[in-house]
Amino acid sequence: MNPKRMQREARRQMEQTGIGTRSQQALKLQHEQMKVERKVISREMKEAEKQRRFEQKQQKRKEKHKGH
Repeated sequence: MNPKRMQREARRQMEQTGIGTRSQQALKLQHEQMKVERKVISREMKEAEKQRRFEQKQQKRKEKHKGH
């Protein structure tokens, strides 16, 4: 096998293994999961706030038309 090709393969394998110990890998995985959770929660909160503002605006429009 070509020495350059062997070197590339070795580098690819080293990149795939990632960071060293199992505890570090577990922490990294936990960090990624928390990141995804935060993203979902923030998206839900943003949607709830948007819905609240929409309902508030609708209520205000009804109030304006009501009291002639």
